[in-house]
Amino acid sequence: MDMRIALFPGDGIGPEIIDAAKRVLDRVAAIYGHSFVYENFLIGGASIDAVGAAISDETLKNAKKCDSILLGAVGGPKWDDPNATVRPEQGLLRLRKEMGVFANLRPVKTYPRLYAKSPIKDELLRGVDILVIRELTGGIYFGKKRQGVDDDGVEWATDELSYSETEISRILEFAFRSAQDRRGLVTSVDKANVLNSSRLWRKTAAAVAERYPDVRLEHMLVDTASMRLISNPCDIDVLVTENMFGDILTDEASVLAGSMGMLASASVGTGSLGIYEPIHGSAPDIAGKGIANPIGTILSAALMLRCAFGLTGEAEKIEAAVEETIAAGELPLDLGGSAGTRALTDQILNRI
Repeated sequence: MDMRIALFPGDGIGPEIIDAAKRVLDRVAAIYGHSFVYENFLIGGASIDAVGAAISDETLKNAKKCDSILLGAVGGPKWDDPNATVRPEQGLLRLRKEMGVFANLRPVKTYPRLYAKSPIKDELLRGVDILVIRELTGGIYFGKKRQGVDDDGVEWATDELSYSETEISRILEFAFRSAQDRRGLVTSVDKANVLNSSRLWRKTAAAVAERYPDVRLEHMLVDTASMRLISNPCDIDVLVTENMFGDILTDEASVLAGSMGMLASASVGTGSLGIYEPIHGSAPDIAGKGIANPIGTILSAALMLRCAFGLTGEAEKIEAAVEETIAAGELPLDLGGSAGTRALTDQILNRI
């Protein structure tokens, strides 16, 4: 049976890292007898240049017909005006909304060979295995935005942070189900000492926890969580939080792995159609040079095989090949090595 994958290379290094992931998927298909069918679509700056929109209605219509989505990165200096009416990131936000995804999963794992690449002490990095779950549909990103000038001529602006009990409950349910398959601990991050939305978050988390007696719940303020991620990362199993906090904390967590280029992500909802992408940006300064780190995208493809298609064994094979490649010292430039995008992908392919 054909598995249809929508490819959104995007901008900057996006096309290069998507090509690397596609090569890995093709190797897996050849070994295991699968059939992956790819369809390429525009998003971000590339779409703005082509059709004047960060993502077109036609693209969304056709992407929904696929079984899953693999995305590179969007943005770049060419489209970097924050006051522009059309911006690259609007394509990603609309894609998430149209696909009905509400949970962004970001696994954070450390590799012994890369301990020296992190500013964190080696002893704190051993055995780190965290799943960060970020809520995607609510919060300050999607709240009402207003700005103006007061009677004294002073400019002002507001961004509303809004959450409903329904939005909070479904992301917490996802976190507790995930923890059941891991170490059985959910760390719910909020700012309940200041924010009304966080007080509702904490109340809802406690209510959801009652339905999962086999999982332990701990509440943690976001400032404490930002410290704990660095001082005691091994104590964290599943960390779940709202949109803005999740955006910041996952970037912070990338220093544990040594580079943002190492981290994969999956944006999923109630259905099987998800969006899989590395957490890093489009890195326009190195685009076209063949030196981009493809590991985050390759691991995102592995996440896709596991979550979208139920191909757990195949996903584990890719993850093991990545780990073996790193252990052998085959490293990209951002991790102090000399392997270019294609050469590093070749090493991973050889180990699948």
